[in-house]
Amino acid sequence: MALKFKNSFTNVKEEFVPVEEGKIKIYTCGPTVHDYTHIGNFRTFMWGDLLRRYLLYKGYDITYVINITDIDDRIIQKTQEAGVTRKEFIASYVKAFLDDFDSLGLMKPDILPYATDHIDGMVSMIKKLVDKGLAYEIDGSYYYRISEFADYGRLANLDISGLKAGARVATDRYEKDSASDFALWKAWQESDGDIYWETEIGKGRPGWHIECSVMSQKYLGDVFDIHTGGVDLKFPHHENEIAQSQGVSGKNPVQYWLHGEHLIVEGKSMSKSLGNFYTLRDILDKGYSGVVVRYLLLSTYYRQQLNFTFTGLDSARSAIERYTDFKSNLTDYTGGESDGSVHDIIEKAKQGFEDYLDDDLNISGALGVVFDFIRDINRLKAENKLSVEDRDSVLEFFDKIDSVLNFSFHLSEDDDFSIEIEQLIEQRAKAKKNKDFATADKIRNDLAERGIILEDSPQGTKWKRRLN
Repeated sequence: MALKFKNSFTNVKEEFVPVEEGKIKIYTCGPTVHDYTHIGNFRTFMWGDLLRRYLLYKGYDITYVINITDIDDRIIQKTQEAGVTRKEFIASYVKAFLDDFDSLGLMKPDILPYATDHIDGMVSMIKKLVDKGLAYEIDGSYYYRISEFADYGRLANLDISGLKAGARVATDRYEKDSASDFALWKAWQESDGDIYWETEIGKGRPGWHIECSVMSQKYLGDVFDIHTGGVDLKFPHHENEIAQSQGVSGKNPVQYWLHGEHLIVEGKSMSKSLGNFYTLRDILDKGYSGVVVRYLLLSTYYRQQLNFTFTGLDSARSAIERYTDFKSNLTDYTGGESDGSVHDIIEKAKQGFEDYLDDDLNISGALGVVFDFIRDINRLKAENKLSVEDRDSVLEFFDKIDSVLNFSFHLSEDDDFSIEIEQLIEQRAKAKKNKDFATADKIRNDLAERGIILEDSPQGTKWKRRLN
């Protein structure tokens, strides 16, 4: 089955053909770092991670860019309220964003450009748009004249025939109700304080939309393969990106636009006023581990709305325990006598896993295949019909699956930690042998407080981390 994506630009599921054979360039709109990133944003980064990992699984060479928007109205306001410099203000939120990537097992981008490092490129693009009659200046600010871009509205399927000529919007926040000329460059005003840049086109700062056009063009070229983002970015942000980039280069900048649906919480839109607005650290503080959140964010097809619930997190924890226990128990399996069926079971699972993900990243179906595979292998183990060679083949295939899902990232601790746990287990075994059950129980309880669960069996004691 050929790899296909539902292209938001054409609204059709299309076979994927990269611009350059064997190589894929991807751009994802990153955070505006005025606060901690919320779980709705991380849903987008999560299916972007799935996309990237699956393309790597298929053998492609990937260049993945996520930008940092480090200037906008909110950043200016909050910087001034905090009484610090802009760079000082954003630093903690950028660090938190990257720490959250680690907590969720997300691959860091190959390139993480900051918007304000590209002011010269933005000024250059604005000048070119002015020269082409696509932009104009009023009182030191520059606006894009959308009436002069024939394809404006195509991505979002907008009819702009009734647009009032000259209507403008200068805010960085969303204007979803109407299409208007939008700000490319904002002239300095007193409320901006000392946050501005002196440039050829005047003193001021860039608008929001111009940033992504400049950064994607610089790092990925005039035409690249995939642009991802939440459905809320389709208009106006992505629509405006196309207008800017194509307005300068004359080329449609993106081959495939992929947009993920909203995340809601307990059946309602996430909102601070409703008390259901969560950052990742809010969820972790409630005792859930990052891999459990990863599972929940990843497990629903990205074009379907995801209802984030704490019941769902509990179910995700159970699924992860089944997944990780399978690998752990299989690793310790000493083998029976093969009945010859393992090869067919692996091939069936491999084909199903790939068929679902080739179909526009249908992760729900792919996970169903994975857990059917776990059930089938556990049945062979229970019937003693799995040899050591079979076990090794299963583990090799399971590792390939996990390179896409990355549900085992939390199992890789530093060696010192693992050695310490093993030493404590050995001490406990000696205490039990000497009938010092008080010491043995204390070791078990101390480890439990550290999130380590001990499992005793005739073959010895194994340990695993508790998934809160």
